[in-house]
Amino acid sequence: MTAQGLGLKNRLAYLGRRARGFDAASVLQRSREVGARFGKPTPVVFADMLWSAAFRNTAFQDYVDYDFAMLTGTERETFMTHSLSNHIAMKYDQPEFRSLFHDKLEFNHAFADLLGRGWLDVRESSVDQIRDFVLAHEKVMGKVPFSDSGHGVERYEATDVVDWDKFRAQLLAKGQTLLEEYITQHPTLAAICPGTANTTRVTTFFDGTETHVLSMAQKFGRGAASDQQTFGGFYTMLDLNGHSRGAGYDSHDNVYQNHPESGVSIVDFQLPMVDELFEFIDKAARVVPQIQYVGWDIVIGENGPVLVEGNWAAGVYENKPSVTGIRTGSRPRFREFVGF
Repeated sequence: MTAQGLGLKNRLAYLGRRARGFDAASVLQRSREVGARFGKPTPVVFADMLWSAAFRNTAFQDYVDYDFAMLTGTERETFMTHSLSNHIAMKYDQPEFRSLFHDKLEFNHAFADLLGRGWLDVRESSVDQIRDFVLAHEKVMGKVPFSDSGHGVERYEATDVVDWDKFRAQLLAKGQTLLEEYITQHPTLAAICPGTANTTRVTTFFDGTETHVLSMAQKFGRGAASDQQTFGGFYTMLDLNGHSRGAGYDSHDNVYQNHPESGVSIVDFQLPMVDELFEFIDKAARVVPQIQYVGWDIVIGENGPVLVEGNWAAGVYENKPSVTGIRTGSRPRFREFVGF
């Protein structure tokens, strides 16, 4: 399958960016690692990766992460890739509204009714207001408005702050102009990793009338400020009932049958409040209907879902066949509702 129907101009532009950023040495190293893992000659894997990137919308890391070396061509065609996701985003997410999802402060203004937590713009808040906010909530998150992968996110506790003038100045120096109340998560999630807000990634497509859930993944942290992989986090895919499809994994070949710290089973994980989550996500998708394709990060809080952020360039979370034993991905559902 090609990306026909998703915009030839966008596809060509994407391929141009990929070609300009091509790093042959990096691809060759990945080919060696994949070949060693699956018992295939490096030149064969290298050629297959190049062919897949050029003709099958498959980014090099997708090829690695989703075990394409062990799959047939037909099986590969069932997987979403970052290239395909990019084409969808460029076609269905209107450019003039994307800034609402880039800037966390703008996002909080637009989605205030769904955040489920207090927040402050540090630039517009006095030292006294910041002190009162932090003392009232005891634990807060400082965030850089423009960031991804959890970069610029830091956790602060009121008991650690001695000089409030200095604290405000430090936040501004770091660019952490957003302060948010720390999310208290559902006991099911807290039992797995209490030190991190464990987010559920829900990818949706709003067709103008209905909100379609395309895929769901549960991310787990390791006690750090974020559950992103840059902080040691990992994820497992969920079915549409919120049940784990297998062990957790990351992009570094780590596999987690159980959470490393708590020992709680990832394989048996069941997301709580799934019905409430679907109702909640439908409300979120209608706030900015001009952004039709979104990857939402949500935490199931102690009283229900709360919205962390939305990503107009949704990215991809997919099944890993060597871990789950499932040799198919989520592309058929994307095709059913997006129509490519």
